[in-house]
Amino acid sequence: MKKLTVLFLLFITSFLLVNGQINIPQNISQSHPRLLLFDSDLQDIRTNIKNDKYWKKIHEDILGEADAIISLETLERKQIGRRLLSVSREALRRTYFLSYAFRMTDEKKYFNRAEAELLKIAQFTDWNPTHFLDVAEMTMAAAIGYDWLFNDLSTNAKAIIREAILKKGIEPSYDEKYNWFLKASHNWNQVCNAGMTFGALAVYEDAPELAQKTIKRAVETIKLPMKDYQPSGAYPEGDSYWTYGTSFNVLFLNAIEKNYGTDFGLTNTPGFLATAEYKQHLGGPSDYVFNYSDAGHLRKKRFEPTLFWFAAKAKNPSLIYGQNEFVEHKTYRLSDRIFPSVMIWGKGLSFENAPPPSRLFWQGEGKNPVAMMRTSWTDPNAIFVGLKGGSPSVNHGHMDVGSFVMDANGERWAMDLGMQNYESLESKGIGLWNKKQDGERWEILRYNNRYHNTLTFDNEFQLVGGKSEIIQQTDRKNFMSAVTDMTPVYANKVKTAKRGVALVDKEVVVIKDEIETSENPTKMQWTMVTPAEAEITGKNQITLTQNGKSVALMVISKQEVKLKTWSAAPVHSYDAENEGITRVGFEVDLEANKAYDFTVMLVPNSSKRKVKVKKIADWK
Repeated sequence: MKKLTVLFLLFITSFLLVNGQINIPQNISQSHPRLLLFDSDLQDIRTNIKNDKYWKKIHEDILGEADAIISLETLERKQIGRRLLSVSREALRRTYFLSYAFRMTDEKKYFNRAEAELLKIAQFTDWNPTHFLDVAEMTMAAAIGYDWLFNDLSTNAKAIIREAILKKGIEPSYDEKYNWFLKASHNWNQVCNAGMTFGALAVYEDAPELAQKTIKRAVETIKLPMKDYQPSGAYPEGDSYWTYGTSFNVLFLNAIEKNYGTDFGLTNTPGFLATAEYKQHLGGPSDYVFNYSDAGHLRKKRFEPTLFWFAAKAKNPSLIYGQNEFVEHKTYRLSDRIFPSVMIWGKGLSFENAPPPSRLFWQGEGKNPVAMMRTSWTDPNAIFVGLKGGSPSVNHGHMDVGSFVMDANGERWAMDLGMQNYESLESKGIGLWNKKQDGERWEILRYNNRYHNTLTFDNEFQLVGGKSEIIQQTDRKNFMSAVTDMTPVYANKVKTAKRGVALVDKEVVVIKDEIETSENPTKMQWTMVTPAEAEITGKNQITLTQNGKSVALMVISKQEVKLKTWSAAPVHSYDAENEGITRVGFEVDLEANKAYDFTVMLVPNSSKRKVKVKKIADWK
């Protein structure tokens, strides 16, 4: 039977592909609902709620949040700078929570408020097509409400909402002034195609040609960002935009598959199913994530509804390991606009039967290669290290090539400052999105290499056009390591620059830099950003302390180095505050045409233990 099912699906997929082009069937269901939550799913969810305390609690909290929404004023069209996005996102959140609450309870109060929100946003002058993410999320909000409440909405209300979906949502996506996202290989493509597809599915019977054209366009063009998960799942834009882009990609895939019985092979894009492991490995035992690129400042691990879709699709319950803790302590975010999705995607999963992941080491290639390693998934005092290569040129990229983070004893010791709020910079006329070598983006404190855990030569920036690969790695019980060749981002200053990061004997973290200078001498700065208090306690040692715990930073070098601590305070009037954060490290003068070797050890509890570290080439 299983073999016949596989053959049938292969037949259907090949039937839907004509000369390499997607052929979207026209026989979509004429009844509602069509989006995500079919009537046939409701009983499964109710059974889950009845039999599992975790699902019961989540369901009750969704209803509680829907009740809280009812007490709020309806949304107004308030644009902040170039964005209406905060309103669009709140519209999606309100519509999703309220519509779910009505579908599950049949209580009219939820329907009435959802209808009021839908009619309000439908009568906005526009949904701000010049920043098309705003349109995409607003269209998805209107589509879910229209589809889920369809059988109860009046004829007049349906007409108003449907007209808005068509005129303010889908039709502007065919204007070349706004639809550049179709050629983008990042989150804009994923979010905008998802929003347009939801709109098209919602109003399909009233505009079948436009709807079919829109869905076909999305299936064909969303391949671009999905290719960026190749080969092993590392998402180039980092943690925050994984949650954004990947979640909307999954919403799209789920909606397509439930209507057509296939996602046209998109889920099988190399690296896509593997990206859930990438996301999981980004989180450290300190509860902070490896927040490189434009990820949030001090970004913590979060409850991720999308991981439940991956766990079900990959038949891998370990992907939701640890998610129960957010439920137990109610530390999930009911501000997450797609939060109710977890009730749909997780209906066949059990929180209590989710084992910890089997792998302690994860390495991914692609546009922004990364590696993460840890001593344990279950020990809250475990050591965790992340290293990244890549390029500042990737979407939302920073000059953070070679940067690393490190946890031990439940604390984060080596940190990434993350992004700065976009509007705080754009409102002051800062060229945040100019990523040329001399672009103003790199003058922003949190975006350049001087304020990341990496190297700086002669106080100059990394080369935007360079890309550093992870060139070797080891995954042994007492020696996990990854090495990145940073030469391409420092090629104007040195002949070679390689960085290796290792977790040795489950006790010591090693950062080893091997530098070969060019025909000119240079001054090198080794920097690590930390939230800990820092004190130089020896010729080559800095002691870091926080919350009664400590880590010793020890430098081993034949070359004389000068240990230093620097402020992380704003440099410009537009820079964000970094209160309680310090930069530590050393400076050293390097002569021309010489090879240098610097080893930094991070040793928890300030023990004097040192390990012998071979040259990077011998780590293999």
